[in-house]
Amino acid sequence: MTLKLRYAAVSDTGLVRPANQDAVHAGPRLLAVADGMGGMAAGDLASRIVIESVAPLDREIPDDGLIDAMREALATANGRIREAVAEDPSRDGMGTTLTAMLFTGTALALGHVGDSRAYLLRDGKLQQMTRDDTFVQMLVDEGVITPEQASHHPRRAVVTQALQGGDATPAYTFMRPTAGDRWLLCSDGLSNVVTAETMRETLSGYPDPGDGARRLVDLALRAGGPDNITVVVADVVEEG
Repeated sequence: MTLKLRYAAVSDTGLVRPANQDAVHAGPRLLAVADGMGGMAAGDLASRIVIESVAPLDREIPDDGLIDAMREALATANGRIREAVAEDPSRDGMGTTLTAMLFTGTALALGHVGDSRAYLLRDGKLQQMTRDDTFVQMLVDEGVITPEQASHHPRRAVVTQALQGGDATPAYTFMRPTAGDRWLLCSDGLSNVVTAETMRETLSGYPDPGDGARRLVDLALRAGGPDNITVVVADVVEEG
């Protein structure tokens, strides 16, 4: 049985930021969300560089080549950010998160760095499939604070790793998709203000990916929209 993705992407500046520094790609083989940092112009540039670098992955790739293809694309993206900083030293410190999913119909691979996220809704249960590269996640891992405390911690936005042109160690995961799976990729403009339970209820309650994505963005805006919000919702369905 061959599977395919049915997907939708929505991005919004939010109610506080002057510009949208998120960038997104949604296609039949590749879903990707990048959240830029380092000032208005630089953050926008960094996220755009990374999305443009991974976009060529939206093609047929053998299952056993997914991780290598993702790793090579992220290395290329990181190198292009390094070049952009070398061209203009005022860009020093710019960078971006990236959460990306490569899909073949029989396999998928996740590539992740930073605090954007990928979630999987399967059989009514929502599971976060990426680990945040953040200061508060480090505290949670060490048992210093609880996940609930992390969601309200004043330093929850401090990212410990991103694509900034220097050393970075993205995480990669290989999986087999299942018909009926629903994936959510998002920037922290959603996950910082909308609870996992509300996300689960919304993803479960809106059969159409576009309706679900728009509703999630609306919920983030209703919560104050303090950051840029980018949402990709994708269903794994049987071909034909």
